[in-house]
This record gives sequence, structure tokens and C-alpha cells, in this order.
Amino acid sequence: MRDLEKIRDQIRQLRLGDDGEVLRRLRASVDLPRAQRQRARARAVALVEAIRARSNPGLMEVFLAEYGLSTDEGVALMCLAEALLRVPDAATVDELIEDKIAPSAWNAHLGKSSSSLVNASTWALMLTGKVLAEGGDGLAATLRGAIRRLGEPVIRTAVGQAMREMGRQFVLGETIEDAIRRGQKQAARGYSYSYDMLGEAALTATDAARNFDAYAASISALGPQCTSRDIRDNPGISIKLSAIHPRYDHTQHDRVMAELVPRVRDLARQAAALGMGLNIDAEEADRLDMSLEVIDAVLRDRELAGWDGFGVVVQAYGKRAAPVIDWLHALAVELDRKIMVRLVKGAYWDSEIKHAQVEGLDGFPVFQRKEATDVSYLCCARKLLGLSDRIYAQFATHNAHTVASVLEMAAGRDDRGRSDFEFQ
Repeated sequence: MRDLEKIRDQIRQLRLGDDGEVLRRLRASVDLPRAQRQRARARAVALVEAIRARSNPGLMEVFLAEYGLSTDEGVALMCLAEALLRVPDAATVDELIEDKIAPSAWNAHLGKSSSSLVNASTWALMLTGKVLAEGGDGLAATLRGAIRRLGEPVIRTAVGQAMREMGRQFVLGETIEDAIRRGQKQAARGYSYSYDMLGEAALTATDAARNFDAYAASISALGPQCTSRDIRDNPGISIKLSAIHPRYDHTQHDRVMAELVPRVRDLARQAAALGMGLNIDAEEADRLDMSLEVIDAVLRDRELAGWDGFGVVVQAYGKRAAPVIDWLHALAVELDRKIMVRLVKGAYWDSEIKHAQVEGLDGFPVFQRKEATDVSYLCCARKLLGLSDRIYAQFATHNAHTVASVLEMAAGRDDRGRSDFEFQ
């Protein structure tokens, strides 16, 4: 307990640490040889070139080739693809389409793609943008307004269908049953899934109860898929603490510990009984300290002894990521068990920066530059690979250089014929 408290103090002290100083400590604490970094770069270049050379790119690759995420149109498409599946009513869909499509310069992309489908979609999006565009007066404005009113249902149907095709690249299904069914093809190839449910933090007790029931139902639905004795080969699920308690805030500490811990413990016991993994998903920075307290309380449940499927998501853009990993390792040692750690770069950067500015804080809980986050991720990855006696590392990244770097760092590390980490 003393070691755990000491590390917790370090975590608290680093909350608003200076970016440069935090990075200097990180780089000094791990060994990333220059030759290894050069090999990682070469490996990443080869990986990207191999992907670009594929003769049968999927629809998503074709769209991204034309509408890069550095363009307004690319960002608009990604926002729509991710958001439309969660919009509850037609009126909101119309407003979202108008907001994201009308201002964009679609005509700049007309005829530029190698795909006739993408070019046709560009033409449709360009017309839609003109129909929805504001401005002008007189008869033209009146006609435009009439077309806009009459055309929105058609636009909603056409654009909605196109965006759903893209959204399926990110969302496996609207229900856990749909997701399992759509995942069967990849599961047959040896892949396993970690299921996350889209949704926001619970605002009411009713929301929290509904989310808890949905988590429990999803775990039950995944039970028949857990056929391996090795948890790593079975599907898993991620839960957000803020989704199952409406007052997940440090000002409600006593209530959170009394009400939330039993709920998480129940879900963990259910997952453990089925031999599957359960990850505690990432929250905003100001909830980190409380999250660690909840994790500590749940893991000390005697009924979970011997279960190695408990996982925690750690965000590398946070300045406290490295000591959080140290704390999790120390907790696993004290409880004599193994846990999983999913390393991500971060989910709430914009809001974390804005929140710190609104609060008038002296610094930020996250790194201000993406390069710093990338360095932090690699340092944390190296740390995780060195703690494999108690931690099963799960590296979640879309970045080719990060993937190549992890592979280079892990080269030669093997545990009874299989890797002691996975990519997600």
C-alpha cells in the first residue's frame, strides 16, 4: 500500500507539469536506441507503401485518398460517418447534414478520384451543398428555399445511406447481436474483438441503470463466443464508469464509492465467470484520480482472484500516463495477478485544452503538441513491454510509425511461443 500511495502522489503532482520537463523525464526513463528508431522508420515507410500499392482498396481507402482529413470536406465526411448512426430523429439529421455539407468546397474534388462511385458521390454532395447554401436574394433565393424545404427528405435519405456505408467502417453494429454477427467473418480468421458501446455519460439515474443493463446484456451475449481458456483469445468489452453513474465527479466521492464500485464489481464478476476481458475505458483528466480509486476497490474483490481479464485504458496524451502504468503494475504485484493495459493516444484533447482554459489553470493535463503525445506513447509502450510479468499490453493506434516502433521494441520478446502483447 505504501508504494501505491507514493506513486499516487507522483501522479497528482504531474497533473499540470511542464511539457518539456515531463518529456525529458520520460525519455530518460526508457531506452529507445537510435538504430531501433531508424529501423522503425524504415518499417513504417514499407508498411505505408505496401498499403498504398494494394490493387483492391476498400471504399474507405478510396474516400480517404480523395478527401484527406486535412481538408474541410474530409472532416465533414468523418463527422457525418461517425455521428449519423447516433442521431435520434430526422430533424436533427437534416440540421447535421446542412451544417457539415453546405459550407464545403465539394466541386474542387469533382472527377479527381479513380473510383466512379466516389466521383458520383462528389457530384451528389456538390449539388446538395448548392441546394443548402445560404445567401442571395430575390427569385433565386425563393426558389432555393423551396428546393431546400422539398429536398431535405431526399437529401437525408441519399446522404444518410452513403454515410452509413462509411460509418460501418467504424461501427460494427447497432446492437451487440448485430456486431457479433458482422464480426464472425473476421473471428473465423483468428481475430478477436473488444466491444465498445457508443454513448455519452449518464445524466440521470435512469440513464445509468439503462447503460448498466446494456453492459450486462452485452456480456451475456458474448458468453457463447468465449470458447478459449486463454482470455486473450476471447472477445472482451469496455465500459465507461461515467456511463453507469450519473454523478461521477470528485465532489461526489463518497456516493461514487458506495454506489459505483458495486456496479463495476458486478460486471467484472460476470465477465470473469465467462472467461472474457473487461476494460475500464478512459475518462476526462479530472476524473483520473477517482478512476484509480474505483479500480483499486474493484480489483481487491476476492471473487476476482485468479482472473487476468481486468483491463484499464491509459491515455498517452496525459502527462501522468507513465506513473499510472507504474501504479497499475504495483497494484497487480500486490494483488498477485495480471492485468491488461490498453494504451491509446487520447480521446478528449480539444475539450481538455478548453476546460483548462475556462478554469484558468496554470497549465494543461495533456500535452499541447501532437509530437509530444507520440513520444509519450512510445515511451509508455516501451515501459509496458518491460512490465510483461504482470501487464498484458494492448496497443491501440492507427499510426504506421507507432505500429512499426512497437514491433521493433518488441522484437525478440516472446512468451512460450506467442507474443505478450496485442494490437487493437
